[in-house]
Amino acid sequence: MSGHLQPIRLDSYKPLRELVCENIRQAIIDGTFSPGERLMEIQLADEMGVSRTPVREAIRKLELEGFVVMIPRRGTYVADISIKDITEIYEVRTCLDVLAAGLAAERITDEELETLNVYLHEIGQHVANMDIDKIVEVDTAFHDVLYTASRNERLRSIINNLREQLTGIRGRSMSYPGRLVETMDEHRYLVDAIAARDVERAQHAARIHIENAEHTLMRSLTEHGNKKA
Repeated sequence: MSGHLQPIRLDSYKPLRELVCENIRQAIIDGTFSPGERLMEIQLADEMGVSRTPVREAIRKLELEGFVVMIPRRGTYVADISIKDITEIYEVRTCLDVLAAGLAAERITDEELETLNVYLHEIGQHVANMDIDKIVEVDTAFHDVLYTASRNERLRSIINNLREQLTGIRGRSMSYPGRLVETMDEHRYLVDAIAARDVERAQHAARIHIENAEHTLMRSLTEHGNKKA
């Protein structure tokens, strides 16, 4: 196991098991741990300065979330996301994002609408500089506002969990030729629909955005695979 985790700070209000889970999850998302890499409980515990119990609890949760795979008598390994996994995630996300957009059109505040427009402006600036990391960061914040505006915490939590499973490869979709311009147009159409309190149009905009993101990601992964072949 080649990754290195930061020691856990014990001054947080969150339970220790949640802090450990977040630490390992983030290491998987940012590539510190590679797909297929084995995770050793005792080494993870030593690196974070905790006992094996919260590590064991965290690994069980990460297995439920799809980040790791536990193989009997062999150990725990970082999950390697497949085309089938991506398809399943997007099938669910499309339905949930459509629901969230419709609820946001009914429940969003003026302050949240203003924040969405600020994020749109920031994304445009990062597009001009082709800063993919910043684009992904602000895009994530943009969608967080939308999910919060749905006023449904369970919906928000489920969507975020699904989204995190794709974080490591989202940049491939964003960097696909022409996708950034399309994304900006889709975001603007979505915000305009929500601002108009038009539930049906907001739902349509969300569906188009997620479906286009999936199709672009699939094209990118397919072409990348062909180049490696």
